[in-house]
Amino acid sequence: MLGRVGTLSVPRTSARLGAGTRATSAPPRRHRLFRGLDAGGGIGLLLVALVVVVAILAPLIEPRDPLAQDIARRLKPPGYVDARAGSFWLGTDGLGRDMLSRLIEGARVSLLVGASSTLISAVLGATLGLTAGYLGGWWDALIMRVVDVFQAIPFTILAIAVAVVLGPSLRNVIIVLGISSWVNYARVVRGETLAQRNSEFVVAARGLGADSRRVLLRHVLPQVTASIIVLSSLLVGSMILFEASLSFLGLGVQPPTPSWGNMVLDGVEPIRVAWWVSLFPGLAILLTLMGINLAGDWLRDALDPRQRAL
Repeated sequence: MLGRVGTLSVPRTSARLGAGTRATSAPPRRHRLFRGLDAGGGIGLLLVALVVVVAILAPLIEPRDPLAQDIARRLKPPGYVDARAGSFWLGTDGLGRDMLSRLIEGARVSLLVGASSTLISAVLGATLGLTAGYLGGWWDALIMRVVDVFQAIPFTILAIAVAVVLGPSLRNVIIVLGISSWVNYARVVRGETLAQRNSEFVVAARGLGADSRRVLLRHVLPQVTASIIVLSSLLVGSMILFEASLSFLGLGVQPPTPSWGNMVLDGVEPIRVAWWVSLFPGLAILLTLMGINLAGDWLRDALDPRQRAL
């Protein structure tokens, strides 16, 4: 009787104590994520949030039509006041278009290119990395040789070559950047998949009859999601910069659609007399990339299990 009572009562008591301990000591996930937020990460998140809000609300906050031209007020300096049209806080470009409106509209284009191309890269690279790491064998050899070929070609040259073949447009820029930058995802995801392939929960899932697709999606993919998120947060900034580079070379977003890259290009010729045409879009690129990199560094540290253990 005593033995039976002991076996019944002790687990219940320990279960209650364990539950109480977890309830009182384990902080919520969101608190653990933001617990290590430093000044740099806070500034980065603030800059990213500002750019995202501006891009979303662009049609509501643009003071004028970003495509409207008026040669009579071309290359007016910042703070110029027109008797009919009002103030131009950032001046006008070579065709008399409002720089502030074009800068706001350019944020939408740049974020669209950055986010869309990063999504394409993440899906393509993660899929190939999971396949190579889990299946191994000739699948692994084939995929990694393709990765080696892509890495042997400089990214800028590859992107320019594909852009020339497809032609310059917003859609083609997204495709070019997406299919040219997936190799880092493939390498990182493959390495982590190799480490998880023979783990206990994967072996148990296979023993219960789960097929490869279910094992990858339900058991392996959640383990590599943190690395994918960190890579994506850092890649968005690079994609915005490469879009600006392609647009500056005339292979990206085509006029009259405003993009920060082709706005910088518009200001190259009149830069001696109209410095603001190139300065403001260049400053927007600088602040956006700085915010994304600062936020990405914080996110990398927050999702690093070695940092969480400290």
